[in-house]
Amino acid sequence: MRTHTKESQQNMTPEKAMQYLKEGNERFVQNLKAHRDHLEQVNETREGQYPFATILSCIDSRVSAELIFDQGLGDIFSIRIAGNILNEDIVGSMEFACKIAGSKLIVVLGHTRCGAVNGAVKDVKMGSLSGLLAKIKPAIETVESKAEHDHGSDPYLDEVVEQNVQNVAKEILERSPILKDMVESGEIDIAKGVYSVDTGMVEFC
Repeated sequence: MRTHTKESQQNMTPEKAMQYLKEGNERFVQNLKAHRDHLEQVNETREGQYPFATILSCIDSRVSAELIFDQGLGDIFSIRIAGNILNEDIVGSMEFACKIAGSKLIVVLGHTRCGAVNGAVKDVKMGSLSGLLAKIKPAIETVESKAEHDHGSDPYLDEVVEQNVQNVAKEILERSPILKDMVESGEIDIAKGVYSVDTGMVEFC
């Protein structure tokens, strides 16, 4: 598979970018990786990079965006932080990725059985982690306001995971006039997904 160039990136649309990721995840699930010469990609990207998507995901070792979407060097910007939460530096990174570097799609990607979400549900307090987990609390409050739940169950945790993804996607637009303008003009789009650690599939929501 060819490395993305300035021309291919310019011709990319948010819809095509989403399709690339869906096709890549399907290959991953079927264990049919696209053929890539990584050393050749190193050479092809040494003068510049033209990623078509920016993915905000968790630091979980099972959720490498490049692997689960079967992408190569120079294809995506990967932003990773526990609980795929948002802060000013991440917003700035997204603004760089889209406004300066030409990325066409932002994906907020949560995952099932997320340790950060579980920690927030259990109200874990530990150093700087406490502040990070606090950013997940609004998702917990929203889920709890809907109905009674078994807080220890996987369905409850996964519902919080999805709500957190929804909240973060909304927060991106609230915190960045630059990205909001780009979404409204159709230059970029923001997608939301949850990766299953059981199946390897990404379900967009």
